[in-house]
Amino acid sequence: MPTEKAPEGQGSMLDLYQHPGHLLRRAQQISVSIFYDEMGSELTPVQYAILSRLAEHPGIDQVSLSGLAAIDTSTGATVCARLEEKGLLERKVIPHNRRQRALTITAAGTRLLKDLLPGAQRLRQRLLAPLSEQEQELFMGLLAKLVNENNGQSRAPLALPEVRESA
Repeated sequence: MPTEKAPEGQGSMLDLYQHPGHLLRRAQQISVSIFYDEMGSELTPVQYAILSRLAEHPGIDQVSLSGLAAIDTSTGATVCARLEEKGLLERKVIPHNRRQRALTITAAGTRLLKDLLPGAQRLRQRLLAPLSEQEQELFMGLLAKLVNENNGQSRAPLALPEVRESA
């Protein structure tokens, strides 16, 4: 597969094909395409992210779950409603805060995630296949650093739950 290169005469500062934002957008396009190849069309990538985080945090509220998936809260609410319609999660009003909903994954949601696990593993392998094992480790480390260090620049930053220490 050919490498994207800029037309002759353009300086590297203006080279779209060397701009990190453009390459990240292209990587996202490729990732989504491979996602559907490997995972099918039962879930979108964002639905998968929400459902997988919910599986690890049963009873979490919608706002916190959106933060764990690094998506904005209005999108999170829409995604949760769609997953509820599909029978993959349940939303219940939190008695002490009636504006929030506590979420739990259903048995069908758990089964779906389990069924999608091999596809998720193939997705990762296919995305990283052009890189050697050493390059994969380096790339993932640098990508995580880029994302983590720029988290505050996001319109929907990753919000990890606070860990409370036992007394």
